[in-house]
Amino acid sequence: MAFLENQGAKIYWDEEGRGAPLLLIMGIGAASALWWRTRPALAAQYRTIALDNRGVGRSDVPAGPYPMALMASDAAAVLDAAGVERAHIFGLSMGGMIAQEFALQYPGRVLSLILGCTAPGGPNAVKAEPEATAALKARSTMTIEEAEKAFVPFLYDASTPRARIDEDLERRRAWVPSPQGYSAQLQGIFAWQAFDRLPQIAAPTLVIHGRNDRLVPPGNGELIAARIPGARLVLIPQANHLFTTDQPETACRTVLGFLGEQTGRQARTT
Repeated sequence: MAFLENQGAKIYWDEEGRGAPLLLIMGIGAASALWWRTRPALAAQYRTIALDNRGVGRSDVPAGPYPMALMASDAAAVLDAAGVERAHIFGLSMGGMIAQEFALQYPGRVLSLILGCTAPGGPNAVKAEPEATAALKARSTMTIEEAEKAFVPFLYDASTPRARIDEDLERRRAWVPSPQGYSAQLQGIFAWQAFDRLPQIAAPTLVIHGRNDRLVPPGNGELIAARIPGARLVLIPQANHLFTTDQPETACRTVLGFLGEQTGRQARTT
């Protein structure tokens, strides 16, 4: 584990595994520890580097809001601290927004881009159900129990075993974000959009989304894939927002397959 200072905040990061570098960026209110279900399979083949976004986990909680470009600069600072010039970038939900912004701000540092259950922001984004948006806005005032009850239907597919959901919830209880950090991230989300700029992204891109996502509707994945030249879209059946829990084997197989293709292509061109 390690810390770095970037633009007024101490940022936590760590790494696991060996191989080509793969930067992991989590979603709103989520510490990097919540990659626990996916990271072991990725770290078996790649040097995974993960950070706690400002406002959550072991990172500082400075005054907000946190613009997406600021959080992308935190991610770039992590790569600097790790001695990595270029990496594969994998972001989930808000982390996918940070990843989009990273690819736009630092195009020369992106080997490939994986955008999971995310949106392009702005008026063109496909809006969630009003109940989901209301829950997001009220999250910082909820108790842990209230948040779990409110969000489970918007995060997990109806077909997912309850025991698997409870495993996630137990992990999340150890990393509950402060109201200040959560709100500062949420403000960054609502103020951001990349829709108009997405055609500028030249990195090989995988867009992966749960077909039944109720928090960030899959139409957002379709929009992103249509806007980024050559992007590949994968919609996972029987998966809601957290497709990495709903369909963990399919998620890992899809991501590793894409990364393997990029690694092979890059080896042939060097």
